Amino acid sequence: MIITNDVEALKERIDQLHLEHRDLDDVISRLSQNPSQDQLQLQRLKKRKLYLKDQIATLERHLTPDIPA
Repeated sequence: MIITNDVEALKERIDQLHLEHRDLDDVISRLSQNPSQDQLQLQRLKKRKLYLKDQIATLERHLTPDIPA
């Protein structure tokens, strides 16, 4: 079982990741509108955004209690 301090730390980390994910979404959106944008940089930002999404999902699973079979 996860103790309260760990739960709060996980929730705080999830909030930080959500914020970074939103910021990346805004940057990607703005850069995508510029036709002369470096596609490699854009691709790296998109990969980082997917990585953050995976991290958020993993941490959220840690917060969900296991259901007994």
